[in-house]
Amino acid sequence: MAAQISPKPIYLSDNMTVTIKTPEEIEKMRIAGRLAAEVLEMIAPHVVPGISTGELDRICHQYITETQAAIPAPLNYHGFPKSICTSVNEVICHGIPSDGKILKDGDIINIDITVIKNEYHGDTSAMFHVGTPRPHNKKLIEVTQQCLYEAIDLVKPGIRLGDIGNLIQKLAEGNHYSVVREYCGHGIGKVFHEEPQVLHYGKPGTGMELQKGMTFTIEPMINLGQRHTKLNKKDGWTVTTKDRRASAQWEHTLVVTDTGVEVLTARKDEKYFNA
Repeated sequence: MAAQISPKPIYLSDNMTVTIKTPEEIEKMRIAGRLAAEVLEMIAPHVVPGISTGELDRICHQYITETQAAIPAPLNYHGFPKSICTSVNEVICHGIPSDGKILKDGDIINIDITVIKNEYHGDTSAMFHVGTPRPHNKKLIEVTQQCLYEAIDLVKPGIRLGDIGNLIQKLAEGNHYSVVREYCGHGIGKVFHEEPQVLHYGKPGTGMELQKGMTFTIEPMINLGQRHTKLNKKDGWTVTTKDRRASAQWEHTLVVTDTGVEVLTARKDEKYFNA
């Protein structure tokens, strides 16, 4: 679940500072992150034409609460009414699952999972094609994932947040896409959304310098059309592209190590996964 950065950050408390996690805390986050990844692995076969996003939410909720004996962090978070976020087609982030939203062949959907286990959060999201992929959506999803992966590979002590944002921006805009600017990645730990804010655009050599023990998400939101966003004033959560063109997002929770990065929410089909 992304943090909002404009006009004033929501979710981030005033005077909050970056927390450097201890090895014991990182181990707890490793467990929470693995559980979040397992929810995405579990739900993947259910993402088919004809299913409702409400049903996807129920399946994930039951799995998190019963199989994993964990807590779905989005549920009742600042009033969010469901256990996962389901963002379909032009929905950028924070889509609310509904029995009335039936997935159709050719749709794309982002499923955003955050699990709390032993008080610590694991936050991750993935894109899915529903039925037959459409070529323009397929490329958008692939480039957005590439933005995430190349950003992850950059992470190590001494790198600045502006370097991460600049890399993502150059890659996305080089493919004629746009980067959402109102929502960003965020620090995470015992608190769902904490400092730092991780922007997906920026200038190299600027921003906070990464240190060993920092934990945060990178979650680029990349649009097929223009970058401008629109918040649904009725539900207060659903964010769409203003031009109603498709958007894609991928997210991982990371920890900065001595020499690089560990992806705490890596799935089994990813190069970052450690058995």
